[in-house]
Amino acid sequence: MARKETISRDGILKVAFEMAKDEGAINVTARKLAAKAGCSTQPIFRIFKSMEELEREIFLQAVAFFEGFYLNYSVKSESPFVNMGMAYIQFAIEQKNIFAMLFISEKRHGKTLYDLINGESGAISKEISKAKSLGCKDAGNLFMKLWMVIHGAACMSLTGDYDLGEADTQKLLEEMYISFK
Repeated sequence: MARKETISRDGILKVAFEMAKDEGAINVTARKLAAKAGCSTQPIFRIFKSMEELEREIFLQAVAFFEGFYLNYSVKSESPFVNMGMAYIQFAIEQKNIFAMLFISEKRHGKTLYDLINGESGAISKEISKAKSLGCKDAGNLFMKLWMVIHGAACMSLTGDYDLGEADTQKLLEEMYISFK
């Protein structure tokens, strides 16, 4: 009689993703994952061909996690790019390890920074269209200028160097939108 499997693909992914959130993706090793999942490394390598395959699955889960965060972020401003920027910065503050894996790492599994931010929802495209409808002649260029500041602020939050609150961040992004427009 064959032994019943007690660890599933979803179970391993759930533990691996939580480890990536808590400890950083770099710390998700087969041995550490096995210890957290309460199994040996054998089921991990039976389910996943390699650690690279598991890393890709964790990455894809992180992409969906970010998109969910962005889509559920409450609307604070009607100015284009402001909510997007605030959500991105807040995500960096709340989910440092996942943010770093998605937006700081060079290993993006074939996705560009634009792909990750635009997501399945077409977030950037919608914001560019919104800016154009409000009279902005070069909304793509406006986005690039704002994004440099937004991304910089988010990265500063990883090191504790970003100390603006939500209201001040909103004001800053709204003022920049007006001045760049």
